[in-house]
Amino acid sequence: MKSWPCESVFYHIYPLGFCGAPKENDFSAPVNHTLDRIYDWVEHLKTIGVNAMYLGPVFESTSHGYDTKDYYQVDRRLGYNQSLAKLVSHLKDNEIRVILDGVFNHVGRDFWAFQDVLEQGESSTYCDWFAGLNFEYQSPYGDDFTYEAWEGHYNLVKLNLKNPEVKEHLFNAVKEWIKQFDISGLRLDAADCLEPEFIVELGEFCRDLKPDFWILGEVIHGDYRKWAGAAMMDSVTNYEAYKGLYSSHNDKNYFEIAYSLKRQFGEGGIYKHLPLYSFVDNHDVNRIASTLDNPAHLYPLHLLLFAMPGIPSIYYGSEWGIEGKKLNGDDTPLRPELNINEVAKKSANKDLGKVITALAEIRKNSKALCHGNYQQIFVDHQQFAFLREYEDEQVLTVVNSSDKPVDIELELDVEGEYLLRDLLNDGDSFIIQDGKVMIKEIPAAWGRVMRLEKV
Repeated sequence: MKSWPCESVFYHIYPLGFCGAPKENDFSAPVNHTLDRIYDWVEHLKTIGVNAMYLGPVFESTSHGYDTKDYYQVDRRLGYNQSLAKLVSHLKDNEIRVILDGVFNHVGRDFWAFQDVLEQGESSTYCDWFAGLNFEYQSPYGDDFTYEAWEGHYNLVKLNLKNPEVKEHLFNAVKEWIKQFDISGLRLDAADCLEPEFIVELGEFCRDLKPDFWILGEVIHGDYRKWAGAAMMDSVTNYEAYKGLYSSHNDKNYFEIAYSLKRQFGEGGIYKHLPLYSFVDNHDVNRIASTLDNPAHLYPLHLLLFAMPGIPSIYYGSEWGIEGKKLNGDDTPLRPELNINEVAKKSANKDLGKVITALAEIRKNSKALCHGNYQQIFVDHQQFAFLREYEDEQVLTVVNSSDKPVDIELELDVEGEYLLRDLLNDGDSFIIQDGKVMIKEIPAAWGRVMRLEKV
């Protein structure tokens, strides 16, 4: 198992929005080096404990980045290939690894091979590059043929990933990305739509080039084991826990997230040995500050994000609790242009970044939180406790989402006298005697992260 992803705190940037790029690409326009805006954020990222970045679609596309035109050129709205190479090098100099979006299920209609089919029709040598191509019917765009589209969106043309030429084109692109940009991994878009054989071949190809290369897949529903583990992807997006994290707070029902974590990572857990990618928002879902009913719950929620099994990720700007909701299906409000100085000044949740900084530092210095197993200790509607253990380290996390401080008595399977030293609330500690401990004054909308120490 690769250790670096499990020891990472990711920062997710959707660059076309973050950099304020035009929504539609003018392919005749000069290159605009907006990607350089990320340089202004590097010191901030280091401060809050980030050591890995998921940089969303960066290659030439028609509009939102997931409608690729050219896999070999950085989008002119962001910069040149050299711009990206220089940026990734700078990030790595600051101990921040970078993974890029691999959008391999589909391309945009401006993709050069699809344009050849539009021009040449059935005589095009690229007809077999696309899935479901049928010249007996017209597409919704009025083409002389139709084709398979991603979820009915005909601006996204599904590739035929069984075609050796298509695989060669994509794999060579990835080879160039590794060579030019020295990326550390890929996030596969719409991974649950990809053929398993393609995922296996891609993984073997990448790991031959870079043994510690990490592949994350976007999977929303179903059994994650179908897509990750063994020869498949290394990790997938934990949408089950994403939902449980916010709704457990909104519904005053920690039983939901507790059930998911136990099912996923507890004794006999189905993903016990699979490091899933944890998040509370991203470029496709409403900002967490707009999802939670009570802004105070941002704090216990992030405490859970960093303490539970998985690889935590912060979506750009959400460390300040900025808001954003889809508007009539439009994702633009979720993907705003941000200036670091302005967003820091306007933030209504200035303390959240400090909390994330503290949690990232605790996690960095705890093998149990990065790699440890999971054991549920206590769950009630608004209180929840679990233990993480790795080798000789044990860390107990307790959260309280109520609006009042609470005391909780817990039973732990330890013999002798131990001390629970609170790593989050400096100076607090509690004695375990005969396997029992009273955790006093767990603050409202807050929690404790405590390491067991032998007295």
